[in-house]
Amino acid sequence: MEGSFLNQSQYVNMLKRRSTASAGIQNRFPMRGCPVGQYERLIMMAEDELTQYSTDARKLEKLRQKVGLSVTAAERSQVKETLLAEMPTDPISKLIIDQRQMVALPFWGIAGLGLLLGISMFQPLDFVATGLGATIAIAVQRYGWKLQAKRLVLQTLLEIEGGKR
Repeated sequence: MEGSFLNQSQYVNMLKRRSTASAGIQNRFPMRGCPVGQYERLIMMAEDELTQYSTDARKLEKLRQKVGLSVTAAERSQVKETLLAEMPTDPISKLIIDQRQMVALPFWGIAGLGLLLGISMFQPLDFVATGLGATIAIAVQRYGWKLQAKRLVLQTLLEIEGGKR
């Protein structure tokens, strides 16, 4: 039991690593104009809500409570402006936001077919299709997940702003 606790030097080292990691995030997004910590935290909160099996209205309500308590009005407006500028407008990204699993499904099929043909016909080149299909499918799923989280945060911020007027 005693080995599971951190001593003081381990705790200090952990805090130093976190501060350098957050500095890396701030350097990665220097031109946003909003507090990077709040922006990233809101996106992470939205991703957490996406993991819950509930309706979109329930997710919005739960996220609205969290955002309303933890983010100031000025930070909310800055994050909202950043999200409005970042949200893609092209039709493919909009399709991925709404139907990310449907867009990734053909690539999962290519991966499965490459695996099936590679095993059954002893064709090593078919395993390349498996790797490419799985890689593309995972990339589409991740991109869609991030976009869905951003859309959820944006909807929440717009709902909060609309409720105060």
